[in-house]
Amino acid sequence: MGFCAAIKPDGARCKARVMQGSQWCFNHHPDHSQERRHNASKGGQRGGRGRPARSGAEGLKDIKDLLKSLTDDVLCDQVERATTIAANQLLNTALRATELERRWKEIEDLEGRLEALEGVLKARRQDERKRTRQALR
Repeated sequence: MGFCAAIKPDGARCKARVMQGSQWCFNHHPDHSQERRHNASKGGQRGGRGRPARSGAEGLKDIKDLLKSLTDDVLCDQVERATTIAANQLLNTALRATELERRWKEIEDLEGRLEALEGVLKARRQDERKRTRQALR
């Protein structure tokens, strides 16, 4: 797998690995500019390593409040048991979706960090080889 064909603003060549079937990495591929812009707009809206920012905690509090209210209502016979069961299932689905979204963001973050580390490691290996060849001359 080769390296990206893009030239950075400082004149250096990008050292990231290319995407399969392409000459560019994700960060320079023209087809992904919209996705990169969308991802960049999310900056600061989530905690470190994919944890949702404050809104995630508020969403969980809302769900817990709804569950408490449903429990109280069913125990006081204000809501039918079947309705409460359906609502509980929907809330459980919302919780699972929230957790999956958090995990997916964490995986995307880790993939990006791993790609950057691989690029740094590759560059260090190339520099080491250059120094070794120069020392042997």
